[in-house]
Amino acid sequence: MASISATLLVSLSRAVVRFQPQQNHNCKSSSSLTTTINFTDSRLRRHSRAALSSSSDVTTREAGSGNSSPTLREICQGHVPEDLTRKCCRTEEIGYVLPTEIQREGLPFLFSGRDCILHAQTGSGKTLTYLLLIFSVINTQRSAVQALIVVPTRELGMQVTKVARMLAAKPTENDLEQKSCTVMALLDGGMLRRHRSWLKAEPPTIVVATIGSLCHLIEKHIFKLDSMRVLVIDEVDFLFNSSKHVSYLKKLLASYSSCKNRLTVFASASIPQHRRFLHDCIQQKWTKSDVVHVHVNSIQPLPLCLHHRFVICSKETKHQTLLSLLQSDAPESGIIFVGDQSEKSKKAGNAPSTTLLIDLLKNSYEGSSEILLLEEDMNFNSRAASLLEVRQGGGYLLVATDIAARGIDLPETTHIYNFDLPRTAVDYLHRAGRTGRKPFSDKKCTVTNIITSEEQFVLQRYENELKFNCEELTFQIQC
Repeated sequence: MASISATLLVSLSRAVVRFQPQQNHNCKSSSSLTTTINFTDSRLRRHSRAALSSSSDVTTREAGSGNSSPTLREICQGHVPEDLTRKCCRTEEIGYVLPTEIQREGLPFLFSGRDCILHAQTGSGKTLTYLLLIFSVINTQRSAVQALIVVPTRELGMQVTKVARMLAAKPTENDLEQKSCTVMALLDGGMLRRHRSWLKAEPPTIVVATIGSLCHLIEKHIFKLDSMRVLVIDEVDFLFNSSKHVSYLKKLLASYSSCKNRLTVFASASIPQHRRFLHDCIQQKWTKSDVVHVHVNSIQPLPLCLHHRFVICSKETKHQTLLSLLQSDAPESGIIFVGDQSEKSKKAGNAPSTTLLIDLLKNSYEGSSEILLLEEDMNFNSRAASLLEVRQGGGYLLVATDIAARGIDLPETTHIYNFDLPRTAVDYLHRAGRTGRKPFSDKKCTVTNIITSEEQFVLQRYENELKFNCEELTFQIQC
C-alpha cells in the first residue's frame, strides 16, 4: 500500500496539515544547560535542523528565517523505514504533505538522540511525532520490549494502540518473511492474565500501558525494561498531578529504568510551570541533561478555529438553557462536559449530574443525535461501547466527565458545551481541544460555557490565561 487515506490515519493522529505560506522570524539564542525551542507563529516555518548543528544549547529560540519547509517525508528520510514513511507522509488527496509544527521542530531533535518535551496544542500531531521516533529506533528482528508508551486512561491507550498497529502493519505480501512489529496494550480493565503468558513467550516490540497495570506487572517481575530504548509519557502533566499515579510514575522514570539507557519523551498540550518541570527532569534524572523543550504555539494555546461564547443563567435554569442551546445550534456532533460528582453529594444519595442530563436529553431533546454517556464510574466495557458508537459515524451528543477531555480524538465533534465550568484553565484547554480536529478543515467549531453570574470572573481568568475571547450570548429560553 503506497499511501493511506487522510480520514483513516490523520483523523487519529492529526499527522498532516494543509500547505501554508511560509513566514520568517528572527532567531535569538543564549547559552544554557537545557534547550527550550519556542515557536510562536501558527503557520508552518522551516524546521530547526540548524539547532542540532550548534554546539551550544539555547534558552529560547524562535523559528528562524531560511529555506522552504521540508515535507514530512524529507524529515523522516534515512530514519524511518520507507514503507512506513509512505503510509504517514503521503495521502491520496494531496500527495506528500508538510509536517505539523511539532513534527517539523521536534523530529530532528528526536532523530539526533535528544530527550524531548513536546509541548503543543491539542490535535497538533504529537502522537505521530513520538511514534515516528519509535519506528526509527526499534529492531523488529529482536524479540524484546523496545518502546513503552504510558497513557493516563484506557481510552487514550486504545487510540494510541490503534495508530501504532496501523503503522506497524506490513504494507505488502513481499514483506511476509520479515518479522513484524508487535504492539501490546496493557490497559486498566484488560485481560492481564493472558498478557502475562504473551510477555513471557514472545515479548512485543511496543507496549502501550496505563501506569497502574504496567507497574503491577513490573513489581511481579513479569515485565522487564532491560531492552527499552524509548520511553514516552503522554499527557505527562495529568499523570504528575494525579496522586494515585505520581509515585508509580517516578519509580518508572528513575528506579525501574535509567535515563542513560533510553530516549525519553514527555508530551502534552499543557505543561504548567514548564521551566520548573524542565529543571526537575534533570535534577531527578528523569531525562538526560541536554533535554529539549519544544514549545509550539505558546502565544495561542488554543486552536484558532474555535469560537468561544458563554451564557449566564441561574442554577435552576441550567438544564432548560442547555436544551434551548441545543435546539438553536442543532449541532452535528457534540460533547457536553459535566463536573465529577462530589463525595458529599454521593453520600447524600443524590443522582449524579450525568444521569440527570442523560434522562433530560432522552426525554426532551428533539434532535436526531444519539445520546451517549462516558464517565469514569462506568465499567470498561460500557466505556468502550460508548466510544465505539461515537466513532461509527452519525450525529451524537456525548455527556461526559473529564475522562473524555484528555487525548481522545473525535474529529467529527463540532460543538463543546461546558455544562459545568472546568476547575482550571488547563482543564478548559483540554475540553475545548476535543473539537476543531477534523483533518484539512477550516470550519469554525463552537465552545459554549453555561455559567452563573458568580462564575463569570472565573471564565475571565481562563480567557486571560489561555489568551482567547469569549462572546456573551443572550437569547430567550425556549419553554
